Amino acid sequence: MPPSVTETTQRTRAAADVPQHPDYRAPLYNGRWKRSIPYVDEDFARDDMDEPHLKRKHTILREHPEVEKLYGTEIRTFYVTIVLNALQLGLAYHFGQTRHFSWWQYLVTAYIVGGTATAMLGVVIHEACHCLIFGQKWLNRYAGLFANICLPVPIAQSFRRYHIEHHTWQGVDGMDPDLPLEWEKRLIKGNTLCKLLWVFIYPVMYVVRGAVMQRDRGLVISKWELINLAFNIVTDTLIYKICGPMGLLYLLLSLWFGYSLHPGAAHFVQEHYTFEDGQETYSYYGILNIPMMNIGYHNEHHDFQKIPWTKLPQLKSVASKYYDQLAYHTSWVLVHWYFITQKTIGPQSRVIRNYKDFKLGRSLLGKIKLFEQAAKK
Repeated sequence: MPPSVTETTQRTRAAADVPQHPDYRAPLYNGRWKRSIPYVDEDFARDDMDEPHLKRKHTILREHPEVEKLYGTEIRTFYVTIVLNALQLGLAYHFGQTRHFSWWQYLVTAYIVGGTATAMLGVVIHEACHCLIFGQKWLNRYAGLFANICLPVPIAQSFRRYHIEHHTWQGVDGMDPDLPLEWEKRLIKGNTLCKLLWVFIYPVMYVVRGAVMQRDRGLVISKWELINLAFNIVTDTLIYKICGPMGLLYLLLSLWFGYSLHPGAAHFVQEHYTFEDGQETYSYYGILNIPMMNIGYHNEHHDFQKIPWTKLPQLKSVASKYYDQLAYHTSWVLVHWYFITQKTIGPQSRVIRNYKDFKLGRSLLGKIKLFEQAAKK
């Protein structure tokens, strides 16, 4: 039997009496925006709120305060760095002092072994910039330099500087150094060949974006970046003298392969290029998280930057109610394949917000806390 007019009116009034969450995106904090599609849209997708991670973090902590027990450091990251440096320097010495190898052996080793080791060292630098290896900030600075020995280009301290800004200003136009430049989205669009070349030169683009932001915002090179530069000049010179030019070239090729068209580098695309409407950050849950030290757990990392890589799977398990509802990837090879071959995605497939909307969204944090506390009662 259909409800009476009186019953319907009572239900409508009851629904109206239910307080609305201050942020319409709760609890996952996915937006209402549609992703930017090359040849259909000209610019990035645009959001009208702040990035989702800080609010989701607070929501999870109010429901699972035990997550804070996962905060800390992971000394084993430093041990991994020792092994990787020993491996790469050993191979550099082998190729620099031995002439009994072919070019295909040299290149295949640089891609498979060197590229993988380089990608892993990139993860170490990432952990160091978040102070997740040692308890003291200065020790993490030196851990980043130590991981930079086998990367012939000074990366560690510049990465730290701009990566922290990326977390702080994710998606904010003109402030997030991770966003592609104007010419990237204008020239590349959804063209397969252009995207293939773009992925291949990604090591260069990472440097160029930082330099452009440094120029546009009137920033100067920091003390630690100068230290990093001097450190690499010394280490590169020693490697050249001990291992020879072929040894140093091996490390350069490893760096290029490991940061470009390599499965371990696909996380650069996986993390924030929009594969679904409304979701701006994606995790990868696949077997390569084992050698790559869980760098694929990107939603989890952005939500909780104080949790080291060894405990990110535990975070996902505790807060599965949230993370299992988000879209994710299971293959880095397919991430590259889909990104390169599909015309509906390209460098413009990111989301941006202006500073005013970002701050407006952040201003809701106090109201969200009161709302969620009241909802528990």
